[in-house]
Amino acid sequence: MSFKITKGAVAVNIEIIAKVFNTLLPLVTAGFIYLAYQYEGAYLYISIVLGLLTLLNFYYRHIQKTHTLLSNFGLVAQLRYMIESIGPEFRQYLYMSDTEGRPFNREQRSEIYTMAKGLDSTSSFGSKESFELGDMKLRHSMFPQKKEELEKYSLSFGEERGIKNVFTIDKPIIISGMSYGSLGKRAVQALSHGAAKAGIAMNTGEGGYPKYHLMGGANLIFQMGTAKFGTRNDDSSLNEEKLRKLAQEDNVKMIEIKFSQGAKPGKGGLLPKEKIDEEISELRGVPMGKDVLSPSHHIECHDPESTVKFIKRVQDISELPVGIKMCLGSEIEFNNFVDEMKSQNIFPDYIAIDGAEGGTGAAPRSFMDDVGIPIFKALPFVQKTLIEKGVRDKLKLLAAGKLIDAGRQMMALSLGADAVYSARGFMLAIGCIQALQCNKNSCPVGITTHNPKLESGLDIDEKSIRVKNYVDSLVHDQEELLVSIGKKSLRDLNLDNLYLDGQY
Repeated sequence: MSFKITKGAVAVNIEIIAKVFNTLLPLVTAGFIYLAYQYEGAYLYISIVLGLLTLLNFYYRHIQKTHTLLSNFGLVAQLRYMIESIGPEFRQYLYMSDTEGRPFNREQRSEIYTMAKGLDSTSSFGSKESFELGDMKLRHSMFPQKKEELEKYSLSFGEERGIKNVFTIDKPIIISGMSYGSLGKRAVQALSHGAAKAGIAMNTGEGGYPKYHLMGGANLIFQMGTAKFGTRNDDSSLNEEKLRKLAQEDNVKMIEIKFSQGAKPGKGGLLPKEKIDEEISELRGVPMGKDVLSPSHHIECHDPESTVKFIKRVQDISELPVGIKMCLGSEIEFNNFVDEMKSQNIFPDYIAIDGAEGGTGAAPRSFMDDVGIPIFKALPFVQKTLIEKGVRDKLKLLAAGKLIDAGRQMMALSLGADAVYSARGFMLAIGCIQALQCNKNSCPVGITTHNPKLESGLDIDEKSIRVKNYVDSLVHDQEELLVSIGKKSLRDLNLDNLYLDGQY
């Protein structure tokens, strides 16, 4: 029997099924070949198909040695692989509830789609969240603020150093670093055009000269990773002339030195030679025909002293506000780092803390799952450390890590952040369906692929409007939350505005 009842459940005996199938297939094929010889017509085409399947089955079982299942069971095992490959789609669309799914559930994704389309994103009949232990909630006030008395948001970078090229933002939201390379050119342009329409800044990611980011006219934060694409010498050291020239671009308003990111803290990237075409080679300043390995750290930075000196060097060359991005790891190292800033009296214009839940960069699963500190644990530690050492007024503090909605953004602002980064929120806004194929060049909605056919369906103008709608909705929701908390300004938010489960 190929099926049997075991404790009330139907069990499938794949060995018997495969044995029957592998015996019958050549026999049935031979039968149709005979019928085709006698009668031709449709029998000929059926026999050709069956013949090809028989040859494939023979190859799987007796020639290839890579897959044991195929060797043992042939085409029956191939059916198993096919079902497994579409399993994520079945779970996502048919079996998962609205509050299941990672990294973002259906409820979260649907809200962003609705906001990006400029539609009403309200819901009814109560929250679908479980309200279990460990929740963090915003505290509302018995006496909400009047909306007309809210103060306009404004944040200036570089004012602490008194530089002439101070950069000011008037919304607390910035598009986080996504390079041309990680995203396709049309997705980058849609985000850049959308950022310009929404009046927010956009981080370029570490993709070298930001050709497509510049096309949209947005204010840009140029990100310099450990390989220093676009500003590098062959050994990944800083080419001062390239940095100086790039900093003179009208739309480049700040420089960000990336020390680490949430998806893979402490690990450099790999750019395979197969992905380096003439354009990528030019924009990143790397040779063709050779794999490019990003160092795990900046070649100039081997201890706190050299790291702080390097920050100063970039500030002096660029004459722009210069921030740093990092995922918190060792609290002791961070304390030593801040002490060294105080010792040299040199501070970055901002520190961007990326939570371990960050995820746009391709990374080994062990790094994504098991390395780094989540944003809502890292951020209060950094805020507390800067205050205790008396240097909080020397710089701004940004936060990143699944901050896709106004509620989580307000929590980050209450924990000490001056503004927030979001990457995946904006990917969802331009149509990401969370297919989880970002690193495979097969993104079905044309966002993280360089396949012209897949990219062609992404309309830059239409998606840029969705970016603007998403930002407008976030700002509206932030204002509504601010009113309910009873504050006049986002700057007034603090730990007292948060409820942590177990406080009473």
